[in-house]
Amino acid sequence: MLTRLRTGFLPLVARLFIVAEFLVALNGKLQGWQSQADYMTAKGMGHVTFFLAAAAAIEALGSLALIVGYRASAAATMLFVYLGIVSYRLHGFWRLSGMAAGANMTEFFKNLGMMGGLLMIAVYGPGTWSLDRWWRRRRPVTT
Repeated sequence: MLTRLRTGFLPLVARLFIVAEFLVALNGKLQGWQSQADYMTAKGMGHVTFFLAAAAAIEALGSLALIVGYRASAAATMLFVYLGIVSYRLHGFWRLSGMAAGANMTEFFKNLGMMGGLLMIAVYGPGTWSLDRWWRRRRPVTT
């Protein structure tokens, strides 16, 4: 029972906790597209529509993959890289001063924590309560 909790239930809960932030961010993009675009423009980004659409797609597909545990290690790796780029490009607190630096520092370090969780999933997998594990158990072994 303890093993199932440690290898199945708790990794699922961890995946859901990490995904929660991506779903909040995705909702912010979809509900406030223009304000997101304005924020990115203010940070000096070009091709905002393309990058905003790409960010929404990455957050949606990556979240779905982590929730169900399908190709979860690849999804976690993709989200890890994405979050690293976003953290550096949009939340680089070292380029700012005053209140703006503090807000960006908070976002930057929140993202680092999420990246740590994503790295754990990328390295150790999604746990036993996942489509990846279910699929592996159902496939016949060939020699």
